[in-house]
Amino acid sequence: MEIKRIGSQASAQGSADWFTGAVRIDPLFDAAEPGRVGGVSVTFEPGARTAWHTHPLGQTLIITAGCGRVQRWGGPVEEVYPGDVVQFAAGEKHWHGASLTTAMSHTAIHEYLDGKAVDWMEHVSDQQYRQGD
Repeated sequence: MEIKRIGSQASAQGSADWFTGAVRIDPLFDAAEPGRVGGVSVTFEPGARTAWHTHPLGQTLIITAGCGRVQRWGGPVEEVYPGDVVQFAAGEKHWHGASLTTAMSHTAIHEYLDGKAVDWMEHVSDQQYRQGD
């Protein structure tokens, strides 16, 4: 058994290579071998979002606070709220972040395949982000 106490892991700022706007990442857990599941808590300030990306084994988001936006490639921008659960299939190109006026936090759960959990792509344009406004 392992207990990771609140505050025992340092928060990190989301890299400008992978995020637009102010993003804070709080590590939660990474499974020890042979497990391969990891999780982080991510907080996006209004207008902040990820770049387009995929996960080799998919991703699950549990919205914990605020109002957010998610989109899969070719689909509409969807609003998400606390308690919503979003699942992206393995290899599904997508992005997620806060709404234009409200911050959003979520727990992100992913699996590692050969040591890799995410493939980052191009940034989400303002036009893509504002679809549906």
